[in-house]
Amino acid sequence: MQCFTPFGCCIAIFWSHQEGSRSRRNTMYRKVLSLFVATLFAVALAAGVPTAAQTDRKHSSSSSVTQKVEVPLNLAVLIQDDVVSQVGNEIGVTKEFIRSLPAGSQVMVGYITTGTLQVRQPFTSDLDAAARSLRIPIANRSASPYNPYVEVIEALKKFDGTSKNKNAILLVSDGLDVSRGFDITSAAHTMDLERAIKEAQRRNVAVFSFYAPTVGLTSHSFRAATYGQSSLNRLSHETGGEAYFQGTTGFVTFNPYFDQLRRSLNDRYNRAG
Repeated sequence: MQCFTPFGCCIAIFWSHQEGSRSRRNTMYRKVLSLFVATLFAVALAAGVPTAAQTDRKHSSSSSVTQKVEVPLNLAVLIQDDVVSQVGNEIGVTKEFIRSLPAGSQVMVGYITTGTLQVRQPFTSDLDAAARSLRIPIANRSASPYNPYVEVIEALKKFDGTSKNKNAILLVSDGLDVSRGFDITSAAHTMDLERAIKEAQRRNVAVFSFYAPTVGLTSHSFRAATYGQSSLNRLSHETGGEAYFQGTTGFVTFNPYFDQLRRSLNDRYNRAG
């Protein structure tokens, strides 16, 4: 279990407990635990507890050399199409990350929009073509999915099970699932989130999440943002990835996220051999 902050350790321990006691949970227990998670996020954010990205910013300030990913990947880049318009400013750094992947890597680019997965570029070893397929998100409620997890499952089905590369998803999303209403009992426990976790585990795909608010609820609702972030944190933690976020309704640059992502990928996959 790898924790970057005291708060991250609390969340990791909490979800580990959930895994072992899943069969014994009842409805009331889930309500209490969901409230506990949301409260932890709210308290931590209000107190200014640093996330992985914040910790990384301090670390990266002491190094002038950008680390590169060293192990070839099968990487699916998924962007939720109704994220705020500021995410469009991060397309350039995302292209740079894709182009910097080592030879032998395969990249797919897709957009989660209006309940569908729009694949702009199927898996390809032409990293420049994959980078050029990125576009600015629509940033409009007309493109809003009910949740990102159904499309995450669709993307997982596109991974080649015979490839020797390590598998990963980079998900840019607010993580909020309102497909069955916006209710505290469903925070980080929705049906589609559960399915996405199980499918990723079955296919051995680690999900790395960049939180970005959308033009909908998470751009102005503290509660919605914390629920979305707790869901992304669970998805990433239980699939072997990491979630990166800083604050709730605001938006920050992806630069520190990519720095930490590179280090995390190298630490995990070089160690695994």
